Amino acid sequence: MKFYALTAAMAVLIAGTFVSCDKNGKTFNLGAVAPATGEAATFGLASHNGTDLAVAEWNAKGGVLGKQVKLVFADDKGDPAEGATVFTKLIEQDKVSAIVGTVMSKVSLAGAPICQAAKIPMISPTSTNPKVTAVGDYIFRACFIDPFQGTVGAKFSYDELKAKKAACLFDVGNDYTKGLAEFFKAKFTALGGEVTAFEGHATGTPDFKAQLTKILATKPDVLYVSDYYNDVALIAKQARELGFKGPLVGGDGWDSPKLCEVGGVAMNGCFFTNHYAKDDTRPIIQDFVAKYKAKFNADPDALACLAYDATYLVLDAVKRANSADGTAIRDALKSTDMAVVSGQVKFDQDRNPVKSAVVIEIKDGKFVYRASVNP
Repeated sequence: MKFYALTAAMAVLIAGTFVSCDKNGKTFNLGAVAPATGEAATFGLASHNGTDLAVAEWNAKGGVLGKQVKLVFADDKGDPAEGATVFTKLIEQDKVSAIVGTVMSKVSLAGAPICQAAKIPMISPTSTNPKVTAVGDYIFRACFIDPFQGTVGAKFSYDELKAKKAACLFDVGNDYTKGLAEFFKAKFTALGGEVTAFEGHATGTPDFKAQLTKILATKPDVLYVSDYYNDVALIAKQARELGFKGPLVGGDGWDSPKLCEVGGVAMNGCFFTNHYAKDDTRPIIQDFVAKYKAKFNADPDALACLAYDATYLVLDAVKRANSADGTAIRDALKSTDMAVVSGQVKFDQDRNPVKSAVVIEIKDGKFVYRASVNP
């Protein structure tokens, strides 16, 4: 993953010139960044919907600072270079006071240095790579991070699925997928299991049979696939064609309706870690699901949930800070202790939330809540 750092001159220019919001304006400008097009477009749509719902709810209650919230959305196309461009535009031209975004870790790593230099708080709904918040103290996230998610996947595979041998397959060009696989491998091995194969594949390939043939020769009980939904569906189908009957296990990158649309019956009996489950019976979850369905005529996935939560976390911080100043909002975010849909959120010293994860099982093409796992 390439780190898009600013030059010192650019950083000074941003910090000294960009104003976080128009203090005399009639709106509070909130930026939102997500991939509306590209390889993760379904993620972007869900994220945009979640943020839009949250803003509508805040505005119905009067907004913040006596102003209506204006949501300014930008499409990063799932590309770091495009991400750097739109983050800069939101800050320089649209005068946003904070940014909710973005989805993919590789793009958040492009936007985070820009926000940090401009002292504009950024909260990623779903970027799970630990490097994201390490950029600086204006960078937060609403999701748990890869070490926890990979550990949960390994523990679930070993304890619940009774797997003693596992193999990993991941995209070598994506830090998210590589990181999850590495954390899974470390935990599964520590528990006493054996990782029989650890195979990477090229980004964008539709054919995984060479890697799968090598993997399946080691006879794993579980295949850990940390890729995004589009690759996972193809991997599952090809693994079944090659005779693998065991479960595939993965991370939150699986969470898309396209997974089962493309993967079909090959996905049944598989599992993935996630941030929330829409069939969890807790009232705060069912209330969110009902409101989302009423507005968008669809079930909310974890991407929608986390974008909704991230928006609430930011606007609550603005309200408590009683200011549109970036530093004041950052300081209020640091002291957050708030119940949102995905759980009770407090931030640790690295601005990562301490919260639980869920395991989702795929049954007859549907995502079904299996268990919750606490940190």
